[in-house]
Amino acid sequence: MTEYAHLYIDGAWVPASGDFLDVIEPATEQVAATIRLGDEGDVDRAVAAARAALPAWSATPLSRRVEYLLALAAGMRAARDELADLIATEMGAPIGLGRAVHVGLPASVLESHADVARELELERRVGTSIVTKEPRGVVAAITPWNYPLHQIVAKLAPALAAGCTVVLKPSVEAPLSTYRFFRLLEEIGLPRGVVNLVTGRGREVGEALVRHPGVDMVSFTGSTEAGRRIGTIAADLVRPVTLELGGKSANVILDDADLPAAIQAGVANAFLNAGQTCSAWTRMIVPASRRDEAVDLVRAEVAALAVGDPKDRSTRIGPLVSEAQRASVRRYIDGAIADGHTLVAGGSTAPDDMPRGWYVRPTVFADVDRASALAQEEVFGPVLAMISARDEDEAVAIANDSAFGLAGAVWSADEDRAHRVAARMQTGQIDVNGARFNPLAPFGGYKQSGIGREFGTYGVEEYLQVKSVQL
Repeated sequence: MTEYAHLYIDGAWVPASGDFLDVIEPATEQVAATIRLGDEGDVDRAVAAARAALPAWSATPLSRRVEYLLALAAGMRAARDELADLIATEMGAPIGLGRAVHVGLPASVLESHADVARELELERRVGTSIVTKEPRGVVAAITPWNYPLHQIVAKLAPALAAGCTVVLKPSVEAPLSTYRFFRLLEEIGLPRGVVNLVTGRGREVGEALVRHPGVDMVSFTGSTEAGRRIGTIAADLVRPVTLELGGKSANVILDDADLPAAIQAGVANAFLNAGQTCSAWTRMIVPASRRDEAVDLVRAEVAALAVGDPKDRSTRIGPLVSEAQRASVRRYIDGAIADGHTLVAGGSTAPDDMPRGWYVRPTVFADVDRASALAQEEVFGPVLAMISARDEDEAVAIANDSAFGLAGAVWSADEDRAHRVAARMQTGQIDVNGARFNPLAPFGGYKQSGIGREFGTYGVEEYLQVKSVQL
């Protein structure tokens, strides 16, 4: 068992001041490591370091900042296997998914931000004024456990490209890969104080960071409940904030779609990362006229999903991150059964051959009431709700009948029709006929899914403020 008792502040590993906490491996329910948390004093020291580093970093040529981003991406790719193993240990993601998505995707995001940074227009003439864009300053970045490195990079890359300095508070549920990531920051020679690490619980270290007078901006990814709390604090302080929160995304399959292709992609998306993905398409809206065909296809796809040890290369679905998360998902499944929804696959009991580990079988319900908890609330586990729609208008109405609006999908043999439906959907990003994720496009939500955008030029703009100089 490894002990992590230090924080990374002002370019050095320094002893943390708070309590010790065990990190439990979801697949074995055994202690994998012990970490020591930070406290308010550690937050003070980290913010002071970021504040002191800000003038020099913001004045660093953009070309040099790009070099650091690319060096960090190369470091992540070189350490891919080690990082993926740590993620499998700390939050149960299958090792193959870890290499490709948990490590490979954030490395690509770093590279895409290097491309964006090269093209940034930081000054322009507007009539009789010079308009400049300047870094917001010290950023408090608070990240979740479900994609530990991806969420860190989604904040770190644009902040560094913009010339900001950062104090990061990662999730205490999955911190191990973050420690290794900060070793990479050391290895590339990032100047001291530019990025700092303070671990801790949200109500203690997170709130201390959000409230700190030395912080200029807050960037948070996590639950809608926590986002409301952070947004309230930031509003009281008149402090800019970006919030990437929950989702209940709709996968709209129209009556002329290639149903097998749409079902295959939809199931893969809904159960990615054991369903612990804010943008997962957890509502599958199918034509009522093809309901039985869709159910049969979904049942076959789910049956082929290999549930097991996250360190086995053949595993598609690993355990949930914690016992509490498993209990929450089981309550939703049992509630859906009690509500009379049609159970197509799975259920709340663990797989028969897995008595240990926080596993939940991939579960699908059909004939789901659009007003039910299963259709309206974010389960954050391997549970898919199938809802039938009589026609295109009803499908759009069901898709928009949500407090969330983070992601979604549309499938149709007629691409123009798909685009017309996408234009009617109230959500931040939509895939048409299985289009792939684009790290240059903005990511963020409508309604209670958040405020602001990440990735591409749109993401970097969040970390810049505008000044006009009249001539």
